[in-house]
Amino acid sequence: MRILLAEDDLPLAEALTTLLTTAGYAVDYVHDGLSAMDLALAETFDLVILDLNLPGLDGLGVLRAIRARRNQAAVMILTARGASEDRVKGLDLGADDYVTKPFDVAEFEARVRSLLRRQAGLRAATIQLGPLTFDLVARQFRVGAEAIDLPARELALLELLVTRAGRVVTRDAIVQSLTTIDDELSGNAIEQYISRLRRRLSPLGLNLRTARGLGYFIEKPREGP
Repeated sequence: MRILLAEDDLPLAEALTTLLTTAGYAVDYVHDGLSAMDLALAETFDLVILDLNLPGLDGLGVLRAIRARRNQAAVMILTARGASEDRVKGLDLGADDYVTKPFDVAEFEARVRSLLRRQAGLRAATIQLGPLTFDLVARQFRVGAEAIDLPARELALLELLVTRAGRVVTRDAIVQSLTTIDDELSGNAIEQYISRLRRRLSPLGLNLRTARGLGYFIEKPREGP
């Protein structure tokens, strides 16, 4: 999942970027409104986190521009402005959530997960594929009671494949979801991640297939008789 963070408080921006990247998200962050608008309209993001008091163009102006282009990314407003009229204006312009500073980190993470689940069209708290369970709240894979520990990028890739099980995920979609504008993810690197995940899934009876020239998909297990 890819997130754009627009925050002019540098220490806070760095702390949130570290928090989100540690959780396995690809995060681009900018410190002014014009950069936020340009990047949001040029790239594809699952979630945009906007401070309202951005220099150059405020967060509401960025939000207005995003929605005017029918950009469907989820938008969280993160601001010290907690007045009712500010909340109403932000939500009326198309924000999906409104979080005021200071905020509880655990609640912030939960709100991010909730918005990303909603963005992916997922309503249940878990996804079950054969013996593999993905807890969308904890972002944790399990087989029975045993948790599967994965490096951040493998976790993000498996999450992408599992949430779209039965559908082909293109290489472009993988790159778009797993990287920032400063990252590179070669075809060979993707193949290596796919190979590692395939070795993990095969003993569980789950097939990670290659759709030649298109991408990859996890074959949904057949339902019982």
